[in-house]
Amino acid sequence: MTEPTNNLFLKALRGESVSRPPVWMMRQAGRYLPEFMEIKKKYDFFTRCRTPELASEITVQPIRRYGMDAAILFSDILVVPQAMNIEVEMKTGVGPWLPNPIRNANDLENVIVPDINETLGYVMDAISMTKEKLNNEIPLIGFAGSPWTLLCYCVQGQGSKNFDKAKELCFTQPEVAHALLQKITDTTILYLKEKVKAGVNAVQLFDSWGGMLSPTDYQTFSWQYMQQIIDALKDDTYVIAFGKGCWFALDTMASSGAAALGVDWTCAPETARKLTGGNITLQGNFDPTRLFSPPREIKKMVTEMIDAFGKDRYIVNLGHGILPNIPIENAGAFVEAVKNYTVAT
Repeated sequence: MTEPTNNLFLKALRGESVSRPPVWMMRQAGRYLPEFMEIKKKYDFFTRCRTPELASEITVQPIRRYGMDAAILFSDILVVPQAMNIEVEMKTGVGPWLPNPIRNANDLENVIVPDINETLGYVMDAISMTKEKLNNEIPLIGFAGSPWTLLCYCVQGQGSKNFDKAKELCFTQPEVAHALLQKITDTTILYLKEKVKAGVNAVQLFDSWGGMLSPTDYQTFSWQYMQQIIDALKDDTYVIAFGKGCWFALDTMASSGAAALGVDWTCAPETARKLTGGNITLQGNFDPTRLFSPPREIKKMVTEMIDAFGKDRYIVNLGHGILPNIPIENAGAFVEAVKNYTVAT
């Protein structure tokens, strides 16, 4: 695969020296953009995910507007459970809704490790279309939810502040939990391998609910499965591991074979560097809500953040996904601050 013209993102993943760090934003394809809202009015959520023309268009919208250094494919982590024969709906005002949650061994019997091209072929088509639109100018990132984060939805049946039912299953029926986690892991490995074949330049694992677990339970119910995925993918592509609220596991993550680690805004850059030994690329960690600050303030804070992380082995990003009601000029100020960055002398 020929490197994209702008390969800052890939250079940062390799740990090479760069003139400025690359920038992209989690959830940059979507809900805060007026051009996305136009599409949203016409098509429901999973139609947008399943229609390659729509998914590729949504993926490139922020690139046209802001010129980030990487695009991330518009999709959703819950397309994986759907492929595994678990029904997932997107309910207005509720968010993800799984009418038949997995609560015991019987429920687990219907869960399959699918044929990826049969069930998720539309994602590969979206990748091909997006690659065409990007014209090898910037890299494309594919992603998946971590097995633990997907288990949270599959067991809870919807979003939650504490995922108590998911944790209860893990602690009362651990064999069911581990069997489900393994099925999700096997499916995710197959899925990400197909994405790499289809042309993505890197993949990110989102462990959005990892911080719900204690450090010991995190190793048992989340990290060991993420490690399996990293082991299976690291020779094929760059893997970015992002665990929200999981600063306590950064030292373990640093020796996992991942190319980069995502950091959320609750961990200072200096702390993240210290915990990871200073030799791995870090990504993050601007508080998404801070994008409500005035543009001038955003630019100042972004510059300070880059100075704190250092320009090399660093990818500028938010500490989690961009919020839907962020003013578009504020998102622009974030990207612009990085593009105009020069090392203080």
